[in-house]
Amino acid sequence: MSISKNKLRQVAFHTLGCKLNFSETSTIARKFKDNGFDVVNFNSPADIYVINTCSVTDQADKKCRQIIKKIQHQSPEAYIAVVGCYAQLNPEEIASNLGVDLVLGTKEKFNIIEHVDELGKNKTPLIYSCEIEKIENFDSSHSEADRTRSFLKVQDGCDYSCAYCTIPLARGKSRNKSIRELVSETERIASSGIKEIILSGVNIGDFGKSTGESFFELIKNLEKVTGIKRIRISSIEPNLLNDEIIEYVSRSKKFLNHFHIPLQSGCNKILAKMQRRYNRELFESKIHKIKSLMPDAFIGVDVIAGFPGETDADFAETFSFLEKTEASFYHVFSYSERRNTKSAEMKNKVPGNIISVRSKKLHELAHKKHLEFYIQNIGKEANVLFESSKRDGKMFGFTENYIKIETTYNKELIGQIKPVKLNSIALSGNMEISFL
Repeated sequence: MSISKNKLRQVAFHTLGCKLNFSETSTIARKFKDNGFDVVNFNSPADIYVINTCSVTDQADKKCRQIIKKIQHQSPEAYIAVVGCYAQLNPEEIASNLGVDLVLGTKEKFNIIEHVDELGKNKTPLIYSCEIEKIENFDSSHSEADRTRSFLKVQDGCDYSCAYCTIPLARGKSRNKSIRELVSETERIASSGIKEIILSGVNIGDFGKSTGESFFELIKNLEKVTGIKRIRISSIEPNLLNDEIIEYVSRSKKFLNHFHIPLQSGCNKILAKMQRRYNRELFESKIHKIKSLMPDAFIGVDVIAGFPGETDADFAETFSFLEKTEASFYHVFSYSERRNTKSAEMKNKVPGNIISVRSKKLHELAHKKHLEFYIQNIGKEANVLFESSKRDGKMFGFTENYIKIETTYNKELIGQIKPVKLNSIALSGNMEISFL
């Protein structure tokens, strides 16, 4: 099959994984639009399907393979391109899936237009990948889909060597654009009417490796951008979240009291095995510092259940630590063995059924902590940025400290920041409000 250049070609995207991937997919989609393509919903018929992959867990890999099968079933003649982390780590494995035509690793994914210029189903999938050490470029990206919030990529890659993680193998070394260039990109985002940006990356606290700058310098400069009203910091390592940053956020008129800090384990023995660059005492000091300056701050925390060598006593230590910690929510991950990581070679693997039990306990604790945080905020006043999504006659938005609210749909509110009072928790789990 060959697709005529004389008609408007349709392309659909599916993104797996983190918000960084979503910002990159959005940028790639804009490139397709600029080249005369019509971007359609992924469940609609399309000439090309692009899957931007994650490979943090084996479940992410499995989802990618399931999506490929789904496309083959609904559109057997469609051209299928698989890009991103999974494509970088295991290109031959992806190419073995029936129907895949193009596999692009980390360096080539932003050049996808060049590779699909002459479309046609390939008997043998084309693979464009390279050694991750050779990747030097930083491809700017930001999302625009919501038109109220934008995920801005400020950093890529990682120089850390956590025992369980494949990200350095998939994305390469830490690198970034200059502050000047990122400020210019933020100004372009603001000119489109977007009010809020979320600073995204693989290890954003490590910003500045390419340019001799620092993350603290970056946030001070982004604060000055006219038109952007709110800025959130996405996941930042506890050893890189210094007091200078916390104190600046507490005083800022734009940076919000919302933090996402990976912990992974509350047991120092396991943290050492994971090759994390901190202990739980340092992590606890960061939480205490945030809460002492911003008592209403939302703090999301990542934790892994069932890392190799984690005994019942180690897990109990983690659970007790998390129970006492002033976090607002826990993002729970079941340990997933990944090829070419140090943890894959470790002994004393935790059986899957035990990992499931531990994960369930942590999920229950996460729900409890989240509910407690919402209850603590009932009766308080906040400012909400209203989003465009609509469901069952309701619209939604987020407060500064990341409480999701719902109210009767009103098109005029989309993209507006309004003062509200937080009244009660709805059956949906969102907060019901009244306007001030």
